[in-house]
Amino acid sequence: MCRSASTWPHAFATEKMRAADISEALLPTLSRQDIRDLFPGPEHFLRRKATWKLFHKEQEVQQAASPNQENGSNGRGLATVQVNPCVSETPRPSNPTPPQPDVQEILDPPRTCSYPTLNMLFILTVMDELRCILDRSNPDFISDLKTSWESFYGKAQFYGVFKKLLGPSTTQDKVTRSIAMMKALPEMFPSPVAPPKNLGHASEAMVHILEPTENPNTYLQRRPGFSPVLIICDSSCMLAIGSTPVITFPKENIDTAVLYLLAYYYTFHLTYPKCIVTLLSVLQSEVQQDAIHDRDATSSYKKALSEWKKFIGE
Repeated sequence: MCRSASTWPHAFATEKMRAADISEALLPTLSRQDIRDLFPGPEHFLRRKATWKLFHKEQEVQQAASPNQENGSNGRGLATVQVNPCVSETPRPSNPTPPQPDVQEILDPPRTCSYPTLNMLFILTVMDELRCILDRSNPDFISDLKTSWESFYGKAQFYGVFKKLLGPSTTQDKVTRSIAMMKALPEMFPSPVAPPKNLGHASEAMVHILEPTENPNTYLQRRPGFSPVLIICDSSCMLAIGSTPVITFPKENIDTAVLYLLAYYYTFHLTYPKCIVTLLSVLQSEVQQDAIHDRDATSSYKKALSEWKKFIGE
């Protein structure tokens, strides 16, 4: 049974820090290399960036404004980390190769956890990376993106009813509506390529409802491909890339989960799965307002977009 996600940290980061015997007081003293040693590999790039930003962003901004200060500047406008002389500069883990945490621990973490702000910061970081890619100069990009998604979502509800893929949503709560929408979207904007047999439905390429007796580790290990997937349990959601858990968030925030999925495709330059390539291309052009290149505009995309534009009267 999943507990409330409102107090979640990112369980992977928490387990790594505990294994390395790093307390919350020690976090501000970590250098970039320390963080890189703690979270090695390209799949943890955003986690490293978010952890650094949590404690050092303000310092960098202040030092950039006065780069010639004697204390705290390295001559390039960046702050030098002030290390506590009573603490070793590089923390030594008690176990040099700590085991990977079980995915179930991420979906069902202990009631008392450290680092409560890290998980939300990971989400904000990936969304900010998306802003830098698509519209760096727009400080309201994330707000505009959410507004664009809400507009698309509202029209897609009627479109789903029109195509007999969705029922009336008047009696459904937000979570139920959002799950139904994610499962119906691949059929609203169908791709010509069928999903792999062990996926079953095309929607499984982006969202999976965890059964009460289903082991999330087993599911992620046997799931084909490396595309981002949203895993939903009783009261919480987890986004994973391949078999690696990336972020967790409360189930009540599921209405923005599609934006998180799109952000990770962009940030990690991932290829759209063939079974949902039409859907993701439509979301790219209609929600993110990022035009599809002519060579990537497939016949299925053109057909799906034409039918969509006709339905909404554009």
